[in-house]
Amino acid sequence: MAKEKTKTEKEATDMDELSNAEDQRRTEKKSCEAADVNMRASEVEQADPAEEETLERTGDEDAGEAVEEVDELGRLRAERDGLQDKFMRALADAENARKRARKDRAEAENYGGSRLSRDLLPVFDNMKRAVESVTDEQKEVAAPLIEGIELTMRELLNVFGKHGIRMIDPKIGDKFDPQKHEAMFEAPVPDTKSGEIIQVSAQGFMLHDRILRPAQVGVSSSTS
Repeated sequence: MAKEKTKTEKEATDMDELSNAEDQRRTEKKSCEAADVNMRASEVEQADPAEEETLERTGDEDAGEAVEEVDELGRLRAERDGLQDKFMRALADAENARKRARKDRAEAENYGGSRLSRDLLPVFDNMKRAVESVTDEQKEVAAPLIEGIELTMRELLNVFGKHGIRMIDPKIGDKFDPQKHEAMFEAPVPDTKSGEIIQVSAQGFMLHDRILRPAQVGVSSSTS
């Protein structure tokens, strides 16, 4: 009986020891788990400020780069607009230069010989006066000479026409035109109106649309 009791007590003691050991292991396990949690929490607390600073610095750098890109894009656009404006101005200047060159070339072709043409007009005048002053007797005596002068005068007019020179040949009774005529004198003449041409002293000439020499005329000053 005493042996069975002893055995039972021993088993109870063993059970208590096992239970205590199990409780101790659980306590130690919980302590370890708590320590791990505390350690991780400490690591997180210590790491957060650095990570936040890194994130903030990264965000600031990204924002700075974005601002720089926007500024660079604006600068490039302004440079592009400036170059385009210069290009358009250069095109306009080149077109104006071409127009001026064409105009100058046309004027040189049309009016380059105006001085020579003007100097030849007295030659025509003298031949015309010579022909008009010939009498009938002189025509019979020097007919070939007079015919030669007339042919030369007509040829000179043909040459004038090839180079754009046209004669201004007003008639008596025409209206005086200050753009084409030069009044050499004024005189009251019966049966005429004021401003009418009463005499033609010399024909005028035009070079294309410019006056080489106005026709020299006399003008009536009659009031009735």
